[in-house]
Amino acid sequence: MTTERDASPELATGDLIFIGPPGVGKGTQAKALVQDSGWVHLSTGDLFRDQVRRHTELGRLAKSYLDRGEYVPDEVTVSIVRERLRDIPRSTRIAFDGFPRTVAQAEALDALLREFGRRVGTVILLEAPRDELLARLSGRAQAEGRADDTPEVVAKRLAVYEEQTRPVISHYERRGLVRKVNGAGPVSQITERLRDAVERSS
Repeated sequence: MTTERDASPELATGDLIFIGPPGVGKGTQAKALVQDSGWVHLSTGDLFRDQVRRHTELGRLAKSYLDRGEYVPDEVTVSIVRERLRDIPRSTRIAFDGFPRTVAQAEALDALLREFGRRVGTVILLEAPRDELLARLSGRAQAEGRADDTPEVVAKRLAVYEEQTRPVISHYERRGLVRKVNGAGPVSQITERLRDAVERSS
């Protein structure tokens, strides 16, 4: 039986998924990795915010969920990811940030990657204490004026993460793809831990 690790050689080496609670630094660390590696950073949050800025129908729909601290519906998220994948050469590895967030999205991503001749290589799970997450999100809200980082919305986002995204971690753990990285401390130290985890899993 072919496993994720034994996938046929014609598939890409394997894409990377960043997963973890709000405020843990997925976006910061994903950007640091792609700057050094030439990978593509695919952030669903960035894609949604771009739609919101352009006042598209999708952007208005996404904003209505984001402002309440809820996940954008799976079918909308999957559609926008498919559009983005069409523009990325098969030989270029991808660092997914913010996707998948539900088991249904994880299963949809498997199908999408097969469609484009790709596969999941490693899932990086960034973790940090709740107090540190709350402090980071509060600081970001003040610095950026983000409507989705108010205390009420942050609490909702953390609750939604525990309910809907924790099962995604179990989904990938059963396949032996998860590498845990301590997301607490200075950004530079976290980046070094991350690079070590990626190198050991390659």
